[in-house]
Amino acid sequence: YPLANGETYEYVEKDADGNVTLRETRDYIAIATTRPETMLGDGAVAVHPGDARYAPIVGKLVHLPLCDRLIPIITDDYPDPDFGSGAVKITGAHDFNDYAVAMRNDIPLYPLMDGRAHMRADDAPDNMVPAKYRGLERFDARKAIVADIDALGLMIRVEDKKIMQPFGDRSKVVIEPYLTDQWFVDAKTLAQPALTAVREGRTRFAPENWDKTYFQWLDNIEPWCISRQLWWGHQIPVWYDEDGAPYCAESETQAQAMAPGKTLMRDPDVLDTWFSSALWPFSTLGWPDDTPELAKYYPGAVLVTGFDIIFFWVARMMMMGLHFQKDIPFHTVYVHALVRDEDGKKMSKSLGNVIDPLDLIDKYGADAVRMTLTAMAAMGRDIRLSEARVEGYRNFGTKLWNAARFAENAYFIKVREPGFADSTIREIVREMFSYADGFTMSAKKDGIVNIGG
Repeated sequence: YPLANGETYEYVEKDADGNVTLRETRDYIAIATTRPETMLGDGAVAVHPGDARYAPIVGKLVHLPLCDRLIPIITDDYPDPDFGSGAVKITGAHDFNDYAVAMRNDIPLYPLMDGRAHMRADDAPDNMVPAKYRGLERFDARKAIVADIDALGLMIRVEDKKIMQPFGDRSKVVIEPYLTDQWFVDAKTLAQPALTAVREGRTRFAPENWDKTYFQWLDNIEPWCISRQLWWGHQIPVWYDEDGAPYCAESETQAQAMAPGKTLMRDPDVLDTWFSSALWPFSTLGWPDDTPELAKYYPGAVLVTGFDIIFFWVARMMMMGLHFQKDIPFHTVYVHALVRDEDGKKMSKSLGNVIDPLDLIDKYGADAVRMTLTAMAAMGRDIRLSEARVEGYRNFGTKLWNAARFAENAYFIKVREPGFADSTIREIVREMFSYADGFTMSAKKDGIVNIGG
């Protein structure tokens, strides 16, 4: 980015021993980005306060290429002097880390895209997208911006690098950070009693090692966004008047009483599913009314759940229970295994690796499925389920069935022919069961032989 007013500075690089390896006069500051289209919304360029290379130009202005704007060079602890050029463009409206830097340094936020990830085409005062790029899909805008930067002679180089990017589970496209108005809960305040309850032993995890996951989440908890733009859910209990003033109430009648003579419109958003689920231990018992069921059944005893929702559900139930009921919702959290696919991946419709138990039952029988899950289940250990395992336990069950049928028939042979000895039956059954590796069946063998006798 060129310095404003044609200013220059002496740029110096040194090695680990302090020896000068590069000294030159520059009239720009170099930045690197993997999302060139977001540069149109930059509010600043940040450098680390200890980075001596840029000390002469901290506080000066640079010209934002392709835009008729000047933005400041600021210092912040976020940039890593040893990564890239050490200078970071700050686009607070489209990056989580940049947003935090912008908030700390009072840098303006400029949303560049609409809800379809196209460059904004509206005429609002805060739309900083130049006319040439308005309405373009983000990746088309990226190509156009890279070409225009190169044409201006401002491109240093282009590199091919693998980067981490968030993809939508269903859409399979790159998720774009995007500023919207949402409702948040002060989760840090709610988390403190929930942390104390587990640390004091009022609620325990089994196996105990899962309390570390619980502590890790709650010790580092962030404000909780509880509003969602979905069709179904508990609607946010907030109404707005013509001027946009909010009124939070239990009902529309109550909200209207808070805003006499005004026309109200309810917030169309719904509550996060986990917010609604967090109320489950007491909302199902008649809460907020003081019902006999609530008095009898709250708190509960044991919650059986999977480790993957310790934060999403267990922690939220703890927070809500202690906040509204002033008591823990359960004294024990039993963490069971997750049934994964044979490669250890979590089963998901989007991945296409879900094994339908009804299909397994149709093919191998209910007993085979039950025995597979029972044999593999262990507290805190995930199950890698494959059809081959179910088939194996079906075969084992068939051996049990055949042995039982044989023993039953042999018993009646013995009754009809007294010379047919029990020892003969036992030897044959033992031989049959020798194929059932990993099981101790001696007691069961004798028991089968003595059926009915």
